[in-house]
Amino acid sequence: MLGKSVEVLTADPADISTLQDGGDAGPATGIESRLAEVLAGVVRVEQVPAASHFFNDLGADSLVMAQFCARVRKRADLPTVSMKDIYRHPTIRSLAAALADAAPAPVPPPAAEVSAPAQTPTEAATPSEVAARAEVPAAVASRRYIVCGILQFLIFLGYSCLAAVAATGGYEWISAGSGLFDLYLRSVLFAGAGFLGLCVFPIVAKWTLIGRWRSGEFPLWGMTYLRFWVVKTLIRTSPVRLLAGSPLYVLYLRALGARIGKGVTILSHAIPVCTDLLTVGEGTIIRKDVLLSGYRAQAGLIQTGPVTLGSNVLVSEHTVLDIETSMGDGAQLGHASSLHTGQAVPAGERWHGSPAQPTEVDYRTVDPADCGTVKRTVYCVLQLLNLLVVYLPVAMGGVSVLLAEVPQLHTLLNPQPAAFTSPAFYADALTTAVVVFVGATLAGLLVVGTVPRLLNRAIKPGKVYPLYGFHYGIHRAIALITNRKFFATLFGDSSGIVHYLRYLGYDLSRIEQTGSNFGTEVKHENPYLSSVGTGTMVADGLSIMNADVSSTSFRVSRTSIGPRNFLGNRISYPSQGKTGDNCLLATKVMVPIDGPVREGVGLLGSPSFEIPRTVLRDNQFNHLETGDELRRRLAAKNKHNAVTVGLYLLARLIHFFVITLITMGAVDLYPSLGAPAIALASVLTLTFTVVYFALIERASIGFKPQKPLYCSIYEPSFWRHERFWKMASIDYIQAFDGTPFKNVIYRLLGARIGKRVFDDGCFFPERTLVTVGDDSTLNAGTVIQCHSQEDGAFKSDRSVLGSGCTLGVGAFVHYGVTIDDGAMLAPDSFLMKGEEVPSDAQWGGNPAREMPDNKTHLEAARQEHHAAHAAPACVN
Repeated sequence: MLGKSVEVLTADPADISTLQDGGDAGPATGIESRLAEVLAGVVRVEQVPAASHFFNDLGADSLVMAQFCARVRKRADLPTVSMKDIYRHPTIRSLAAALADAAPAPVPPPAAEVSAPAQTPTEAATPSEVAARAEVPAAVASRRYIVCGILQFLIFLGYSCLAAVAATGGYEWISAGSGLFDLYLRSVLFAGAGFLGLCVFPIVAKWTLIGRWRSGEFPLWGMTYLRFWVVKTLIRTSPVRLLAGSPLYVLYLRALGARIGKGVTILSHAIPVCTDLLTVGEGTIIRKDVLLSGYRAQAGLIQTGPVTLGSNVLVSEHTVLDIETSMGDGAQLGHASSLHTGQAVPAGERWHGSPAQPTEVDYRTVDPADCGTVKRTVYCVLQLLNLLVVYLPVAMGGVSVLLAEVPQLHTLLNPQPAAFTSPAFYADALTTAVVVFVGATLAGLLVVGTVPRLLNRAIKPGKVYPLYGFHYGIHRAIALITNRKFFATLFGDSSGIVHYLRYLGYDLSRIEQTGSNFGTEVKHENPYLSSVGTGTMVADGLSIMNADVSSTSFRVSRTSIGPRNFLGNRISYPSQGKTGDNCLLATKVMVPIDGPVREGVGLLGSPSFEIPRTVLRDNQFNHLETGDELRRRLAAKNKHNAVTVGLYLLARLIHFFVITLITMGAVDLYPSLGAPAIALASVLTLTFTVVYFALIERASIGFKPQKPLYCSIYEPSFWRHERFWKMASIDYIQAFDGTPFKNVIYRLLGARIGKRVFDDGCFFPERTLVTVGDDSTLNAGTVIQCHSQEDGAFKSDRSVLGSGCTLGVGAFVHYGVTIDDGAMLAPDSFLMKGEEVPSDAQWGGNPAREMPDNKTHLEAARQEHHAAHAAPACVN
């Protein structure tokens, strides 16, 4: 079990005395002695040498030092210390000197240097002021919360009935056709009408219920919020999101009120919601996995504000743009970065980091190409024709043909009343489910391994191609077909994942099998140009960036990750990444693309800085990773993982079988009830899915809460945790974002969730280790992850959020964390393991630390940037 008692230094007290005698020259300063006193109390020794390295000499790790930072912050006689300070100044002496030399509070930058927008009440307010504006009596808030939930359910039920009427009417009309050509023609017409309706309905709802979005704020769970939720849900479930990267996507945003110039390319699937507040100039490129919704939730309020991008702006992958942010003409924002409220990138400048700060790195890595209006128009026409004349009609008409040509399937979907009491009927249904499920799985494996390989022959690495041409279509098809989440989940966290990735086209060199080489979430843009070196392990959430894109062109390049690396969670690795052998890439790190190739070090943060590659504490499992002991334990792990894969497939098959029975029941009731029978089936399907997978998940952990762990990946306790990850499928939970029902589901899964918690898209990998207090606010893209893996060591612990806390968009909270009441974590922040955030504090950054206010933090970031270029950072 991982507890406070095990988080001690591994150095012997006698060795510490020796170190102090030999290496602690000179008298200690007042700050030194007080810091040494605090650290000695954390690690439970009498003295800590002022000149001894925290990690190399004393064997500390980040969890120990996070506890040290928390205790220092509670001392009025000591300045605040962050984890970044610890890594940059890894001795008591150097840390004390840095704190003593710290400049006084910086003044806001001159207007000529930073053209930030004027402050609004939203950005100027402190956390307590925002909370005060949102505060209402608990009884009133609870009543509003319940009423909103009831209305959301009724709206969902009404929309299900409307969709059922349209679907059944369309199916009957298609089925009435005579001959294949008539069936096909009817399918084309219905597909076109259905697609148009699903696209237009959100636009009509937005202009009817909202009109134009304006900057402001309104409380959660009220009638204004209900209208906001309806529009947000309709927009984000629109089929247009599948057309991200197409000019049609830009046209759709314009129809929703966004002001977007010519030649803009948007690759992110996260559709902006407050579109009237989005302004994008000509020739701008917004790459994939960018969050710029135009709103945020904070302390019980929804706050809306503008996001303004000038002409020829570059917004790189995996970035977050908060409200009240802007970028001038020709500005750049690097990958894994963010702009916080009030930040403005001046025209022509390059920024990166979270929150962003100036940099010299040029993120424009591909030359422009000829991509005019004609090419974009032709691409849109062909894309619509493929969708409306090929894909959708074949899918719809194919169902009618199957029912007509396969009598057994027709009998199953049109059973006699007595059939439901016949065992033969259920046997036939089970046989059909098995055939369809297994057949689809095998066919899918065949397709992902063959079709993209043939398509890839048409693309030459390193060559610049224009957007919206033949090669662009091929590139997108390869990425779409090979990024199948089902197969990554099926083979991930087992020895099978390396064989699956090789089958896709990855170059994995000589594989050193660990049984956990990759997690269940790994994606790419071109598997045939993805290389991972020998002995490298990837925790989860790796995104390999093989494509460099501008607003007019793209180029695919080989992306190579070196040998003996370990990659944490949520990492985007660019093709220009400057890391080599034996590196540790920490969770949410911004991989550098400039400077020398880093080897034998760790990298943390955004922008990244160097940390130790490993700590002594994690080396205690090294004896399990070689020789006969490794072979014996790996064989046992493979057997356990094989059983897990079998259980995973069985669970999905049973789910598919029951959904088949629900569908047959709806078809049987349709003649008497009509479309409501289909709507009822959709509600029943969703309800069964929630309850079924909750039972599966709780059964995978023995219907008991998970306990904190500290173990090797070659121990059964970790294998059981891997089984939990694979069996715990909660993709369906996104349908409940922004509703009270999501809290109910998380409680069903074992999380301790308080009253009136607002969850707009948070994810808890370990539900039973999470506690969230009353009236907390969890924004879209946030994660509370109660585990960590570094090489062969696995650790997990509880994380606790108090009442009234706010996690900003895209924020990531690690294990062993305590966030006290009313505290706020800024967007895209990474709160490291073991951190303690005081009440009503505002923290942010990667790694997160206290943020007094936006302008002060911006100037501090500028000073840090200049200092980093004036002198090299401390290398551990």
